[in-house]
Amino acid sequence: MKAVIQNEFGDTSVLTYTDVDLPKIDENEVLIKVAYTSVNYADIKKRKGNKGKGDFPLTLGLDVVGTIEEVSPKSNFAKGDRVIAFPKAGSYAEKVVANERLVFKIPDTLTYEKAATMPTVSILSYILFYEIGQVRKSDTIVIHSAAGGVGSMLVQLAKLLGVQKIIGTVGNLNKENYVKNLGADIVCSYDTFVEEVLKQTDNLGANIIFDSVAGDVTNKSLECLALYGTLVQFGNSSGQPGCFKTSDVHSSCRNIKGFSLGTTRKHHPERLAPVAEQVLNLFASKQLTLPIAKVFNLSDVANAHKLVESRHYEGKVLIKV
Repeated sequence: MKAVIQNEFGDTSVLTYTDVDLPKIDENEVLIKVAYTSVNYADIKKRKGNKGKGDFPLTLGLDVVGTIEEVSPKSNFAKGDRVIAFPKAGSYAEKVVANERLVFKIPDTLTYEKAATMPTVSILSYILFYEIGQVRKSDTIVIHSAAGGVGSMLVQLAKLLGVQKIIGTVGNLNKENYVKNLGADIVCSYDTFVEEVLKQTDNLGANIIFDSVAGDVTNKSLECLALYGTLVQFGNSSGQPGCFKTSDVHSSCRNIKGFSLGTTRKHHPERLAPVAEQVLNLFASKQLTLPIAKVFNLSDVANAHKLVESRHYEGKVLIKV
């Protein structure tokens, strides 16, 4: 079968479209024929790697949508089931293996293409919004990187709940209309959001701030986080760590919560099934949607990565397999 592999860390030139062996399933696993996968910023970071050794050859990719081709004995799935899944060894391939606990059936009314936009970003966003952030209607919330996949989902979830004030930040104000159309009340840049949040809240600050950027954005977020507020940290797309002092939290009764979907897939996959059911229903009923920025062929993954790295897109970048 065809797959995209890399044998070293580096730029997009390390991504090689080639023939590989068909993977074999073990107990409680399924083989999935992939229709689409997606490009997430985590793929970019993993491709670049670090100076340490990687487990090569490596196949990138977090999620797939497709059709089950093979199941193990006593499986809860059957050949022909339409599913989304988090495969165990990357998703840039024609066929992948996934543990059954990370495979979820999709409604017949949901197309493969639409389903492909959602697995990682929508499941992550739902957990961040309801379980980690515990957002209430009366809150003022800030969503950093609001034009990205997770940001787009968080804005829509907030709008569905009827959150009092939704403030989104973007790296480029050309994306302001896109974020407002999703449901944000105010869109501002990373340079101006502190002043805007304080202005909109009579200097009280935001109740919840969702931060996947880190670096200076984390530091600035603490300048406009309300007493008893929560900073939800779930990434560092800036490439820099966000810093805070214990004095930033204890006297103000503020919380800093972290969450990783990757850690949860590995250690507590059972948490994902009820969330997947909720978001699949929201997508099937068209209460949630994520625009498709562009669809690339599997052989053209390098250009898909270049687009995601450029940040000059809105919505989700997909790979058709």
